[in-house]
Amino acid sequence: MSHRPDLVGAPCWVDLTSSDTDRAAEFYTGLFGWTAATDPDPQYGGYTMFSLRGEPIAGLGPRQPDNPYAEVWTVYLSVADAEATTTRAVDTGGQIVAPTMQIGDQGSMAILADSAGAIFGVWEAGGHTGFGLVDEPGAPVWHESYTRDFPRSKVFYSGVFGWSWVTLEDSDRFRYAQADLDGQPVAGLMDASRILPSGVPSFWQFYVGVDDTDAALRAVTELGGSVLRAPEDTPYGRLAAISDPLGSSLQIVSVTEGS
Repeated sequence: MSHRPDLVGAPCWVDLTSSDTDRAAEFYTGLFGWTAATDPDPQYGGYTMFSLRGEPIAGLGPRQPDNPYAEVWTVYLSVADAEATTTRAVDTGGQIVAPTMQIGDQGSMAILADSAGAIFGVWEAGGHTGFGLVDEPGAPVWHESYTRDFPRSKVFYSGVFGWSWVTLEDSDRFRYAQADLDGQPVAGLMDASRILPSGVPSFWQFYVGVDDTDAALRAVTELGGSVLRAPEDTPYGRLAAISDPLGSSLQIVSVTEGS
């Protein structure tokens, strides 16, 4: 697993909307060694930056009164023009969840749903350019969409972001494609039409690297979180799914620092 957040059209940021930001910050700083800003800027709605060794790694924001979503991580894709991307997304079968907005001098963003209903963000960088670290313990390692409509999702992301596709698996067991951009792997797409429980929509998820998956899972439970899927050895590392004490889910995977 690896990715290129510096490429326009690639995942560049993740953030969490939480109903209890203090409890969430306690969990993630304890689990991944992140540092949370102690004084969230009120002009950004109390948004907090997580960092690792002084580099930005993820965001944390309180649920706003007009936002029905909480305990949800959002994956953002880098774009050159948020407004133009939003228009292109709608023209390609997507929907606007939150229209383009300027975030001070940090950049512009919008929240969209793809043609299969998976929600994601787009980020047009200003002062904030995204992840400061990737592909190491405590940093984002990979991003993927679980889709209920695999063919339409491929068409959507190719049309909006210029992704091409490499099929990694196409069998009765599962179907998975890797999105490439300028010859670089940037994200994955899982055909989840047969595996998602009834009522669960398409969604984006991401992976954070850890030194030792089993040790990290012990820490998850000690910090009040839950193990959603037991660890599994794969060619990409030892994977597991977890949730924080408030129910926000994400994936962890063992990585070797500097790999």
